[in-house]
Amino acid sequence: MRALALLVLMLVWPSLSFGQTAATLVADTVTVSRAGTLTASGNVEVFYEGTRLSAASIGYDQATDRLTIVGPIFIQTADGTIFTADRGSLDPRLENGLLQGARLVLDRQLQLAANQIDRVDGRYTQLSQVAATSCTVCGTQAPLWDIRARRVVHDQTEQQLYFEDAVFRVRGMPIFWVPRMRLPDPNLTRATGLLIPEFRSTDQLGVGVKLPYFIRLGDSRDLVIAPYLAPRTRTLEARYRQAYLNGDLAVSGAITGDDILPGKTRGYLFADAQFTVWGDYTLGLNIETTSDRGYLLDYGYSDKDRLDSAVSLVRITGTSLFAGDVTFYQTLRDGEDTDELPPLVGELRYEKHLYPSGLGGEVTLLAEIDSHYRASDTDGDAGRDVTRLGTGAIWRHDWTSRSGILASVEGEVALDYTRTWQDTAFATDTLRATPSVLATFRWPLARAMRTGTVHVIEPVVALGWSDVYGDAIANEDSTRVEFDEGNLFALSRFPGEDVTETGARVALGATWSRMGAEGLVSRLTFGRILSQTETAAFSESSGLQGTLSHWLLAGKLAFPTGFSIDGRSLLNGALSPTKSELRLAWDGDRIDLAASYVWLQADLDEDRDDSVSEWTFDADYVVNDRWTVGLNGRYDVAAEQAARAGVTVGWQNECVTVELSASRRYTSSTTVQPSTDFGLSVGLNGFSAGRSGAVPTRHCRN
Repeated sequence: MRALALLVLMLVWPSLSFGQTAATLVADTVTVSRAGTLTASGNVEVFYEGTRLSAASIGYDQATDRLTIVGPIFIQTADGTIFTADRGSLDPRLENGLLQGARLVLDRQLQLAANQIDRVDGRYTQLSQVAATSCTVCGTQAPLWDIRARRVVHDQTEQQLYFEDAVFRVRGMPIFWVPRMRLPDPNLTRATGLLIPEFRSTDQLGVGVKLPYFIRLGDSRDLVIAPYLAPRTRTLEARYRQAYLNGDLAVSGAITGDDILPGKTRGYLFADAQFTVWGDYTLGLNIETTSDRGYLLDYGYSDKDRLDSAVSLVRITGTSLFAGDVTFYQTLRDGEDTDELPPLVGELRYEKHLYPSGLGGEVTLLAEIDSHYRASDTDGDAGRDVTRLGTGAIWRHDWTSRSGILASVEGEVALDYTRTWQDTAFATDTLRATPSVLATFRWPLARAMRTGTVHVIEPVVALGWSDVYGDAIANEDSTRVEFDEGNLFALSRFPGEDVTETGARVALGATWSRMGAEGLVSRLTFGRILSQTETAAFSESSGLQGTLSHWLLAGKLAFPTGFSIDGRSLLNGALSPTKSELRLAWDGDRIDLAASYVWLQADLDEDRDDSVSEWTFDADYVVNDRWTVGLNGRYDVAAEQAARAGVTVGWQNECVTVELSASRRYTSSTTVQPSTDFGLSVGLNGFSAGRSGAVPTRHCRN
């Protein structure tokens, strides 16, 4: 029967062609009257330019060019919008007409039920006597929330919903009324309008609310303005973003008047920009500044205790590096003066890599300028200004012996000129020459088991020598030294150029690795360094003082489940640790965990009067498809007290997302006091731009 209907349709349907595109109709029965009226019934489906319509029956009157449709009606447009109705009258293009007893569904999430829906030009959809919600509606039970409106207009092109005479209800109870409002439909990713409000309660500011408002300035620019109102603060926050063809710009800040510092205007400004200039150069700009030491912590914007503002220019190619930057530092630490940091640091560096065929190996040519400026006029560490010009060359060659020994030789010569102001402990002008050589031998031994597990043992010996010819200069760039598996076999453990290890030295160690067939990967590295001479610049806890270093022990375990453990420790001759750290991580389907423990012995050379022993952790657990729990904190084991703790609880269903947070900061100083912070945000799924997606759906029960 459907085949006969299709045959009849092929004869009469040309009259329903629109422009160059013809509609397609499929039905169990198709009849045509002498007056030219076509009637299709039984499993009727119409397809036209990506739009699909199904109904019990459809009648087409050629004289009026109208479709009379008897439901149940189902219409799905090309963009995924869905209409359902009991009956309707539409033009053949399905763009203009009337649907009665209808429902509009956007992005398979937001549903609007109406007594009547009018379609205009395929762009505007007008709904009368509307109930809108994204909650599952079960029988006569009121949804968790809905909006009742006298009239709603959906602009399909602008992807906006305009409500008139709207009442927001929770479980059928009216909460508030608005005469007019505009909301984005769930298909829109960026739209001007109010974002999700956030309620916040703190000890210092009281109970307040943030009302962020998003302003779309174009396809490449937007602005968010967020007034923060609480009993003891009046704050305006802002964030501006812009994308360019050659880069990006992001600026955030706030301005505040509060009761914490009465009569003073407080605020902060953070800006970050990256641009590609002059072909392959990258220009970077970073600004971080605040009005006072406690502002960022008081308002939870950042926990940084030193701010850095910088401008940089970088170019990297396959054989060269150019990098220059100027950085200004601002300290927020109690007892530390910005003028004495030093606050202004400039660096300029150029590297060129060559591969001479006659010499073999790789040659690296270096040139750099470093400058440190302090605003203080004090003589000595607090006021010293330094500029250093350096150049050098490094040659490296690698070999592999027939027995499998990997050998490398590295030679370096560096020349430095240093100018020092405001420190009589050092010569004003200093010229230094630093020759160095390093030979490294590795012998990896591998064994594959029948089970598929592979073991690799790699003993390593590194023989090094270096010396400095010239007077000593102030140590500006190597005051903190970390002895780890990354520099165990390096030429020098110092991170900068101002201080160099001297004399002959040998580093001995080995690495054992296991790649299990079951997916378990483990790694263990240990070693120590024997030096001909002592280097006074090493701190007591660095593990490098004297001629015999502490033992370095580092290891890692990675399980196929996503759980991993890695740690590092420096052990003295009595096998007591001077520095230790342990990290735990778990990246699973339901849990994300990052935790670390650190122990550092007291060391005045590193400005550490007491030993440090503390845990930090950050964990998120997905309980089920509705509930999530997050925990974070920092616990000072040495002081036997928490420094910070926080918990976040989230709940969502198909129409609501709720997040409740609580945090406590226990630290105190002359600028900040301990504070407890509570936060609450509630979002209605289906309206927030860009937030539509997979959410758990509640099912009705009979």
